[in-house]
Amino acid sequence: MNTKGTYPWFVVVVLLFCTEAQTQSTFQLGVLPAINFNKKLKNDWSLNSRIESRVLLQRGEINGDVDRGLDYVLTDFSLIAAKKIGLNSRIAGGYLIRFEEGEIQHRFIQQYAIVQKLSGFRLAHRFVTDQTFSPLEAPVFRLRYRLTSEIPLNGESVDPGELYLRINNEYLNSVQGGEYDLEIRLVPLLGYEINNRFKVESGLDYRVNSFLASKTRHSYWMTINFFVEF
Repeated sequence: MNTKGTYPWFVVVVLLFCTEAQTQSTFQLGVLPAINFNKKLKNDWSLNSRIESRVLLQRGEINGDVDRGLDYVLTDFSLIAAKKIGLNSRIAGGYLIRFEEGEIQHRFIQQYAIVQKLSGFRLAHRFVTDQTFSPLEAPVFRLRYRLTSEIPLNGESVDPGELYLRINNEYLNSVQGGEYDLEIRLVPLLGYEINNRFKVESGLDYRVNSFLASKTRHSYWMTINFFVEF
């Protein structure tokens, strides 16, 4: 399976969306910082706790009016428990609470992941379902698939003190109030493993959605992710 060769196709897809009728598109640009705490437990169990925020810097229409200014959007707190069920696979479930503009949303998460160790890189497949509930909106039901490639930039594996490249490509299907939407994400990240307990990743989180029924929205988030192992 030559997976490295598939990523140029992902780039082509993104470029096609970016070069569509620009007058029909909106965009938003911001920053997306996050910190992850990971803990290995007995009997192949593990816990992940994550705090992530969004801060908007610009929004508007492409080739049109643009609003600029620092605007806090939301903060997510999540806790995921995972269980290793095979040599390279895990099942997981958890809960996320979101604080957005004075509103609280509750999300329940179920996922299955499998990791392949190939020559010179790792490939991970993640399948996720989640359900989001809030008092002011109809429930949102989502089905997600994410393909991740982790490529060491020094040698055959990522070791402390080394850089690596991580590329995420995700397809997110959602249904809310009987309406369907598809969001596509492409996230290239440059990572650095400081030591066995700490690493950091940074890059661009690009998302495109609403292109099936209304104005396409492009989202560009500059991300920085911190990982701490206990």
